[in-house]
Order: sequence, then structure tokens, then C-alpha cells
Amino acid sequence: MSRLSEQIDRATVALSEIIVVRRKSIILAFLIVTAIFAGGMTMVSTESDATDSFTQDIPAQNALDAVEDEFEDPFATESESTQLVHTGTDVLSRGELLASLRVLERVNNRDDLRMASARGPATLVAQQITPGAETPAEQQRAIRGATDVELREAIRTASSQPGFEQLISDDFNPNDVSASASVTIITHDVPQGFSDGDLQEIQTTIVTLAEDEPGDIRAFGTGVTNAETGQIIGDSLTLVMPIVITLLLGFLVVAYRDPIDLALGLLALLMTVIWTFGFLGFSGIPFTQQQISTPVLLLAVGVDFGIHIINRYREETVTGLEAVPSMRIATRQLMVAFVIVTATAVFGFSANALSDLQPIRNLGIISAVGIVFTFLIFGLFLPAAKLEVDRLRERFGVPEFDSSPIASEESSLGRGLSLFATVGNRAPVVLVVVLLLFGSGMAVYGSGVDTSFEQEDFLPPEEEPAYVQYVPAALAPGEYTVSSTLNILEERFTTNQDESVTIYIQGPMESDHALEALVRADTDPPETLALGNDNQVQTQSIVTVIRAHAARNPEFAALVARNDLNDNGIPDRNLEAVYDALLASSAGDQAERYLTDDRQSTQIVYSVKSDAAQDAVTGESQEHATQFRYTATATGGIIVFDAISDIIFQSAIQGLFLALFFTGTFLMIVYGILETKPLLGIVNVFPILISVASLVGTMRFLGLSLNALTATLLSIGVGLGIAYSVHITARFVDEYERDEDALRSVQTTLTGTGGALTGSMLTTSLGTGALALAITPVLGNFGLLMALSVAYSFIISVIALPPALFLWDRVSGIEEDAVAMISNTTDAQPPSSTSEQRETRWSASGSSPEASCFHDAVYRFHGESTGSAVSTGVDSVAPRPPWWRR
Repeated sequence: MSRLSEQIDRATVALSEIIVVRRKSIILAFLIVTAIFAGGMTMVSTESDATDSFTQDIPAQNALDAVEDEFEDPFATESESTQLVHTGTDVLSRGELLASLRVLERVNNRDDLRMASARGPATLVAQQITPGAETPAEQQRAIRGATDVELREAIRTASSQPGFEQLISDDFNPNDVSASASVTIITHDVPQGFSDGDLQEIQTTIVTLAEDEPGDIRAFGTGVTNAETGQIIGDSLTLVMPIVITLLLGFLVVAYRDPIDLALGLLALLMTVIWTFGFLGFSGIPFTQQQISTPVLLLAVGVDFGIHIINRYREETVTGLEAVPSMRIATRQLMVAFVIVTATAVFGFSANALSDLQPIRNLGIISAVGIVFTFLIFGLFLPAAKLEVDRLRERFGVPEFDSSPIASEESSLGRGLSLFATVGNRAPVVLVVVLLLFGSGMAVYGSGVDTSFEQEDFLPPEEEPAYVQYVPAALAPGEYTVSSTLNILEERFTTNQDESVTIYIQGPMESDHALEALVRADTDPPETLALGNDNQVQTQSIVTVIRAHAARNPEFAALVARNDLNDNGIPDRNLEAVYDALLASSAGDQAERYLTDDRQSTQIVYSVKSDAAQDAVTGESQEHATQFRYTATATGGIIVFDAISDIIFQSAIQGLFLALFFTGTFLMIVYGILETKPLLGIVNVFPILISVASLVGTMRFLGLSLNALTATLLSIGVGLGIAYSVHITARFVDEYERDEDALRSVQTTLTGTGGALTGSMLTTSLGTGALALAITPVLGNFGLLMALSVAYSFIISVIALPPALFLWDRVSGIEEDAVAMISNTTDAQPPSSTSEQRETRWSASGSSPEASCFHDAVYRFHGESTGSAVSTGVDSVAPRPPWWRR
């Protein structure tokens, strides 16, 4: 162990020497790498579909894809259609019906919008008046020419048609023939290779056409959602980053108090952002909403690193030491701390890289790589640049404004924090038990936190936050309509056009009883499925195609009747002939959506109630699938999203345990190698366990859920929060080696590091907390919870570590007394002084007081001096009493 410790020390000394001696080469190399990464920034792409990347490689999505592959062009009306959502006092009045048709006419007149057909209340009513009215212009003439009585009767007749209830709001009154909202579905005839970008262009154009028409008519669809999602990324960065930079700039001004040092710190931060985004471009990882948090986290950590390296350097220069030896001392003592903090952060961030969800994996990779970049830039480039700038400053006679270090050791805050040492010393066992019970209680309470994965998480709220009105016009976000449109669809319609469940059925569909078996399973449908005017479930299947075609084609209707034994419109025999006639007719294309070529499988698409919960829909649909005679599987977008919600929870727990395991193991190894005290690694993890449990409990209390971004907080919180307990424990070890009195050591630790730790906490929590001002809820909640996580880690470390360290001292005392008893049995002569006792302990542990720079390095990471020990001389310390008296 001692040999490895000495090798680490030698490596640290060698690296410090390289920084001060080869500083020009380091500066040049880092600038060249920055230029390379700047080229990579031009290759960064954005993910416009906020949810699509989450579904990749998900078993539920793979099942849905397999079903789609079985059918010709399945779900075409969903992926290649645009919805016109019309709201008003009465959308079935003559004027409102004509307004809808005018929008359709403008769309139909544009060949580039590829309108193939349209179906809505206005088109259905017009065709009731004039059956041959196919174009929007002809349908307008039909509406205009009808009398009031004819119009009302046409509306009543149209409302009895299958599917009409899906196009009209649930407040539709057949007596007054009025309703407050309607939906018209425009189907687009698109070629092979038609992309999401092409659909987005079509739908955004229709948005413009609809806005030109008087009344409240808005276009909605996948393309519109993707367009606004892409806009949100830019608007969020534009709104949040100036706030973050302003806050961090304030910290830098207070910490540096020198414009040149401030410029160096800003340059290092800029390089960190360039490197990270350059890596994004070269790796091909798209930039998503979730990753907006990454530059904020890195900037907060970078400010912390920069303050520590400059402040530690100033501590040496104010003593009269020259610049080069001062930087040599600063980098040597801080390098170990930088590595520890970076490693623990990497463990926390990279735990997300093992998630089953690609966006969370990408976030973990980018955050981990970014924190390594931060370490390299602030650990190597910034010290070298600072030395070179100070040399040029001296050469050209540029004065220094304020180069004094931050003084916080004797602050009132530090003395106040030391009170926790006194409290913890009175009853450490009781306090530890109370803290464990508190953490367990919060964990149990927090286990009921909701998990969600919904498109609304990535969209702005319907009403902008109040603070947006005070934002300068240049930074103000754009206008968004998707959220309000979704709310209209959910609140005013029984079913949601974008939400359905598909049940895939495998069986010989030419058997006489096959079609009857499909309908029989729906006699007792789940409550989450939407019902039509006839109180039957709303479905689209091969049965509905047969019935609809029979209603239009007398010859086919006769064929069905001849083979319908129970006279319910469903053939019970000779299904092969029925299918042949159906597929050869004008309804053949529609039939192929629900019947495979080999006629062995079919699918039924069920409409879902707009207010039904994801988990309820999934559970009831899977149960409903068991009611079919043949093998049936429930799938669909809702079920896929529910599966993602489950994976999000699993990823959060998996990431938390991996972060704790790797961080705890790393700290045990570090303390074992450098201090021969591996149990201190477990002591370090104790506060973070309570902190994470408190965070999860707070999430449930505030009604916040584990979603695509907040799920990563648990492991990220470990990576960032563990640093506070590391700094406190490391400083305690140093004071303990000097004093051997646990109470005085903890008091001195909290007094000496309190101010610096509080400043670090404020830097990180306020910087990340600025994300709470983001437009989208998913980012705002992440920023709020990240700030709480950092604050909890600091507060609980100050409260929980003192009693934990006192208990560790007792355990160590038991071990030392046991060793002493063994020594007495061999008549060993005890050391003659306390100094010799200390030397004996160092010798037995395999380390030396000169070799180990670990503890001194870590608390110097927070700008503290080794000369802050209590004034009592080391050799004057009385021998410690036995552990049972302590």
C-alpha cells in the first residue's frame, strides 16, 4: 500500500512539474484541440421528435413494429394525416361549417400539400345534402344552398354514421345540433420515402393557411409537434443560458476580483462548452431537450474548479512565494482532489449510460465525457494559462487588481456549522439511528412517486409562466399551440384521435367462427375503451370494413347475408369467398390494413377514452386480449409509452445503485491506499443515501414524477453530492492526525471548510436551479430538483457526518485497544510519547506523514490552508482515553 501511495504522489509531482515547465506547450495543445472541437460543433444535429428516440429497442415498440410489418401500410391515417381542430360557440352552424370547408379548399388547391381526402363534420353534412359533393368547393355550395331545416336534418343524419362521435366534442346536442369543437382529418397521399421533415413542412404550411381563416381553426399533427419541439430547444437555451451565465459570472467576479483572471475563467468555461458540443457533433449523438441540462451542470462544476485553482495559487503568492513554485504547490495539492471529484461525478453521470433507453444513455455518456473535459481544462490548461498570463503581466507592468485569496476559515457561518459537531458528539448513536429512520421513512414514502412518459412532458404549458412577460423581446420564447390543442382534444372529446390500442390476433381467419369470435370478445369491454352512440366499443377492424362496404354495395351485402347465420351482419361461413370479394372491391386497400395476405392474422384498433391513464389502459387492454379465442397481443402507442415509464423507473433505481456501488468502492480504495482507513469510504456514502431518499420523498410531496429527465437525477445527485462528504471527511482526517481528538477535529473541520463548502453549494445549486425557468416542465422540474439535490447533499453532510465520524472513531478505538492488548501480552514497551505513538501508527499502517498528501489536497480544494489546525501543539495533546470513555 505504501509503495502505491508513493507512486501516486510521484505521479502528482510529475504532473505538476509538467504544468509549470511546459505551460506554453499545454496552452498550444489545448487551443488546437479547441479549434478541432469547434469544427465538430457545426455537425451537431437536434432531435425534433422528443419521444421517438425513447422507443428504440424497446420490446413493446418492437412488438408494435412487428405488427405493422404484417400489414400493408398500417396506421397510415395517423402517421400521414393532419387534424384541423375547430373550436367555437357552435362549430355546426352554417358559418363555422363553411369556414372549415374554406380551409380545406385552400389546402386542396395546393398540390404540394398532397391532400387526398378529408373527413369531418362539415364534409359529412355536405354529402348528406348533396351525395355527389366530393370537393371542398362543391361541399360549400351544398351547405350554402340548404335551408335551415335541411341543414339541421343533415347534421342529425350525419351524426348517426359510424365514427361521427370521434369527430365531434362530447357536448354535441342532437336536438339543437350544436357542439363546441370538431375535428376534421386530412389524409395525405404521399410517395415512398416520405420523411418526417416532409410531413412537418406540409403541416406547418397548413397551420399558416388555417390561421388566415377567421375563427379558431388550428392544424395539429406529428409534424406540428416536431416543429414546436425543435423550437423549444432553441428557446430554452436562449432563455436559460443568459441567466446561468449571469449567475456564474457574479460568482466569478466575487471570487476572482480581477478582470484578467475573470477572462481566463470565462475562456476555460467557453472551452468546456466547445469541447462538449464538439464531441456531440463528432459522435453523431443528436442534441435533445434532456441534454440542455448538460452545459449547465458543466458550467457550474467548472466555476467551482476554477475558483479553487486560482484561490489556492493566490494563497501561496500572498506569502511572497514566486509564481512558479506557488502554482507547483497548488496543482500538486489539488490534483488528487480534482481526480476524486471528477471520478465520483463520472461514476454518477455514467451510471445512466447503462440505461435501456437511448436518450438517457446518451445523456450519461455526454455528461461523463463533459466532466472529464472540465477536469482537463481546469486542471491542466487553466493553471498553465494563469502562469503564462502572470508572466506577461509582470513583463508589461500590468497591475493586479485584487489577488488576495478568499478568507472563510473564521467566518460566522463556519462557526455556526461547527455547532453540529457539538450536537453530534452528545449522542452519536442516537443521531445516526434517527437519521437512518428518517432516510428509510423518506425512501418508503418516495417509493410511491409516479413515473410518467408523455409527450406533454416535452412541450411548454398552455399558459406561459408569468416571468416570460418581463423577458426582453430578443430572448422571449415563440408562440406554441400544441399543448392547448392537446388539452382541447382531451377535455372536449370522448376519444383522442392520437391514442388507440391495437390487439394483434393470430389464428386461421378463414374458419367459420373467426369473425364472430372477434366481436364476441367485445361484449364486456374494459372501462378505458371509448364507447360509441350505440354503447359499443369504437373499433376499426376487418369486421367494420365488411359492414361499411356492405352498406354501400348491395351485391356484397347479399353475399354477406347469405353467409350470415344469425343475421347480425357478420358472416359465419364461406369466409374465403367473402374475403375474395372484399379484397377485389374498392374497399380492398382498407381491408388489407386489418387482414394479412395469408389470412392467418388480423388486428383490431380500439379507440381509448381521452382521460384514461396509461397504466390503466395497458393493464385492461392486456387483460382484454386474453378474452379472444385465438392468441392475441395488445400493443399500440399508449402501451409503448407505459412500458417506457416502467423502464424509466428501473433505470433510475439501477443508476442509483450503480452510482452508489462504484462511488463507495472507489472511495474505500482511495482511503485504503492513501490513508489506510477504508471504512471512511462507507462513512462518506452515508449522507448521500439520506440525501437521495429525501429527494425522492420531496418529489412525491411536490407531485413531481420520475420522467425522462428527472429519473437521471438520482445517480447524478450521487456524483455531485458525494463531493461534500468527501471534502468534510478528508479535512477531518487531516485534523484527526494532528489532534487525535474527534470532537475538536470535527469542529475545526466545519469551522475551516464551512464557508467554502457553502459557496460551492450555492454555485452549483443556483446554476442548475436556473433551469427551473426553462419553458418545458421536464427541464423546469429537473432544474428545481437538481438544486434541491445539491442543497440536500450539503445540509445532510454537515448534519450526518459528525455523528458518523464519532462512531467511526469509536470503532477505530476498539481496534487500537485490541492491538494494544495483544502488544501488552508480548511485554512490548509502549512508546514514550504521543509523537512516538503517532509514528508507530503510521509505521504500522504502511504510510508516512510526508507521503500522504490526500487529505491536505482535498480540503485545499476548497481554498483552505493547512495552517488552520487548532493552536494546541501536537506534542502537548494528552493521550486519548479508552474508547468506552469517549
